[in-house]
Amino acid sequence: MSLFDNKRLTNETFKLDIERMRRGWYSDKYFENINRMLTALSGAGYSYAGTHHNLPAGISPDQIAVGDIEVEMQWFTRHIGRAVVVGVDKALAMLKHCTGYFEGDNFVDTANRLEVHAVHDGTIVESDGNPMNVLPVLKVRGRYRDFALLETPTLGILTRSSRVATNVYETLMAAKGKPVLFFPARFDLHEVQAADGYAYNIAVQRFNMDFSHTVGPFISTDAQGDWWGGAGGGTIAHAAIASFLGDTAEAMMAFARVLPARIPRIALVDFNNDSIRDSLLVLDAMFAKYRECMDAGNEEEAAKYKLFGVRLDTSGSVRDVSVQPLGDPALDLGVTPRLVFNVRQALDSASERWSIPEAWKEAAREFCRSVKIVVSGGFNPDKIRKFEKLGVPADIYAVGSYLFNNNGATVTDFTADVVRVKVHGAWIDMPKVGRRPRDNEDLERAW
Repeated sequence: MSLFDNKRLTNETFKLDIERMRRGWYSDKYFENINRMLTALSGAGYSYAGTHHNLPAGISPDQIAVGDIEVEMQWFTRHIGRAVVVGVDKALAMLKHCTGYFEGDNFVDTANRLEVHAVHDGTIVESDGNPMNVLPVLKVRGRYRDFALLETPTLGILTRSSRVATNVYETLMAAKGKPVLFFPARFDLHEVQAADGYAYNIAVQRFNMDFSHTVGPFISTDAQGDWWGGAGGGTIAHAAIASFLGDTAEAMMAFARVLPARIPRIALVDFNNDSIRDSLLVLDAMFAKYRECMDAGNEEEAAKYKLFGVRLDTSGSVRDVSVQPLGDPALDLGVTPRLVFNVRQALDSASERWSIPEAWKEAAREFCRSVKIVVSGGFNPDKIRKFEKLGVPADIYAVGSYLFNNNGATVTDFTADVVRVKVHGAWIDMPKVGRRPRDNEDLERAW
């Protein structure tokens, strides 16, 4: 599956559209045109006939069958700085199942004629921005026309998955080991969820390995866990609260009553733009039922009313009523540090309002103080770093569209270049200007 278990995923996981990929359905058209040209030249017995070649002195250009030219191609990211590489296993599956050529309607599989080296998913590569110094994550030697059509889809999976993984990794670093919930599913096509969730999980494992943490993966859809066995989680949405006439506490009580206790009870408390009021109403109702069940000796039922957390999701255009206006939108609107401090203080002191037996007072204080605060809505590493610097008592960050960000420092676009060709049995450097063959000690022979 990755660097972490030294195993590779196969097409049993990916379920590629092999037939259409072999025919170039997913390839930029110019690769299909090149493939057709080289195939035709091979069939015609063409040999290089030009005069302006880049061969070194002493290497004859005669009798070079261009249609069957063997090349060495390397794949690498143009991301400056550190990138967490993901998508390698799927790229390998593409090469394994779609390398070859058609004879009429029959596909001749030539994947076993390739020499393939690849890193594992989860490998980190670093770049100074100079394309002469790149670290390739995939290297292939073989007849070019057999795998020319695969440049587009292999680059696509490497680019997207590495982008998601790198963005997640940087977000975890900003959060200093606090959990980061993976909430971007609603911002893209559902078809990409499995690859995105896998990239997220790889980034979490890489962060844990690098910083000796044990952060768990938290995804919102089952599809995001398809490739690695994860399952989606979640609790109350704004629509559910609306269905309960805006009564957040009643919605949470119904949720707690119906859903199994293994699902964490996290109340979404911004529906009425009074996060403290709704947090306390939920807390009051759930503790009362929790205490009732415990007094009756029904610990299993009581567990259903243990409030795990409250989620603050105030819109960036709205000021929560507990936040006194300072006249600066950055300080007043959305989920601000002051809002989180206010809610934390209210939660921690909530039990002081309750009229309960002395024997219950310590347990009640612990019930309230153990409630975690989840923050969401417009969070990215910069905002998270500000929260952490200020010591804001946020326990969990839910991050959405930022994890797809592809701008400036977050661009992880991959490219692939032919850097060598095989001429008269010898490998000759043949990169375009600005490139050169490069090695990477993390490359391993795939086949």
